[in-house]
Amino acid sequence: MPSDRSGWRSTAEYDYVEDLSASDLAWEWLRRNKRYSKDYATLSKAATDSAALKAALLDKWRLRFRS
Repeated sequence: MPSDRSGWRSTAEYDYVEDLSASDLAWEWLRRNKRYSKDYATLSKAATDSAALKAALLDKWRLRFRS
C-alpha cells in the first residue's frame, strides 16, 4: 500500500512565490534547471570575449536584459 505523499514538502516554504513578479518567478525555476546550470558554468569558464557563445546561450534560454 503506497504511503500518503501529499505532505512531503511544506507549502509554507513557497508562500513567497505568490508575490513574485513574472521575471522573478522565471528565475526561481530557471536556476533549478540542470541544463541551464551546465550552460551557465560553460559560459562562466569561457573567455570574456566569447560573444558568440553568450549570444547563443541568451537565445537558447530566451534571456533578455534591460539596457
